[in-house]
Amino acid sequence: MKELVEVIAKALVDNPDAVEVRAVEGEKSTVLELKVAPEDMGKVIGKQGRIAKAIRTVVKAAATKSDKRVVVEIM
Repeated sequence: MKELVEVIAKALVDNPDAVEVRAVEGEKSTVLELKVAPEDMGKVIGKQGRIAKAIRTVVKAAATKSDKRVVVEIM
């Protein structure tokens, strides 16, 4: 999951070197913390949060295979 979020985020931003994804494992869920450069924050979130919602939807669909709940947080 971590790699999936990283690939999607790097494709969206102008500064792909600043993209950082950290996974925080829990019992039933995993939290993926996505950090990008401040000037790229708007590109990752999108208008009215549409791109962020799309990223979360793709990750959620991929996570259903492993029977785990994955939450994407953009920081």
